[in-house]
Amino acid sequence: MSGPADPWAGWPGAALARGLAETWPGLQLEVVQTSPSTNQALASQAQAAWRDGQTEVPPCLLVARRQTAGRGRLGRQWVSGLDDSLTFSLRWQPRRADWSGLSLAVGLAVAEALDPEGGQLGLKWPNDLWRVDGPGQGRKLGGILIEGLGTGARRTAVLGIGLNLRPPQVDWPVASVSEWRADLASPPDVLDALLPGLVRTLQAFDAGGWSAMSSRYAARDLLRGHPVITTHPDCPQGIADGIGDDGCLWVRDGARRVAIVGGEVSVRPVPGRSEGARC
Repeated sequence: MSGPADPWAGWPGAALARGLAETWPGLQLEVVQTSPSTNQALASQAQAAWRDGQTEVPPCLLVARRQTAGRGRLGRQWVSGLDDSLTFSLRWQPRRADWSGLSLAVGLAVAEALDPEGGQLGLKWPNDLWRVDGPGQGRKLGGILIEGLGTGARRTAVLGIGLNLRPPQVDWPVASVSEWRADLASPPDVLDALLPGLVRTLQAFDAGGWSAMSSRYAARDLLRGHPVITTHPDCPQGIADGIGDDGCLWVRDGARRVAIVGGEVSVRPVPGRSEGARC
């Protein structure tokens, strides 16, 4: 008796392959059964190419059906079972020198692709996607990890994205794509829905930066208006007050408005004071 059909057989389809070839010439696509970390795999490929004397490395999208040692922000682990999650990374050499807001742009692209009408997916600064359960409330659907490597002409971004497709077996509330997108029945279906918009967003970011997208992010900002606590020494808590044109999180503490920069804080709703999403 034959086993279940491989959902990745024949991926990408002709229409997607043709569209990507037109919008992003040279983009390589690869699917592997298992990878410790797709971000690390793409970084290692680039570093090997540089040791061989290459300056430019081709853009590459690497999908792992199972990821065993994925990393989230601040070194947190992301482990996925076979096809339970969509875990992939994209290696890219932007022309733009200023990458401020890149993780926000990627999150926005994913949210708009999976929830084009709005109301289902919100964004939690700096790199999380949440299923919206009510005003300021939700459960984490996925996350984004942006890593940079190389300098000068070799400067390269590796964009890692992980999304729950089916409810994971964990002891805390999380969301999955299957809750509201029954039409996206397999990981390739979800990736097909994501890729065109993600490519367009990255190209727009490369051309114009983050500020041109900030108003769209504001419509999905889960933190704005809610009390938060931070690890910033000058602003341990306050009210989230939107995202700056450089991608910072503004936090208002009385009369002061403090810019929080990604990578230096962990933002949480204040226990007992907020209806905001709990992390």
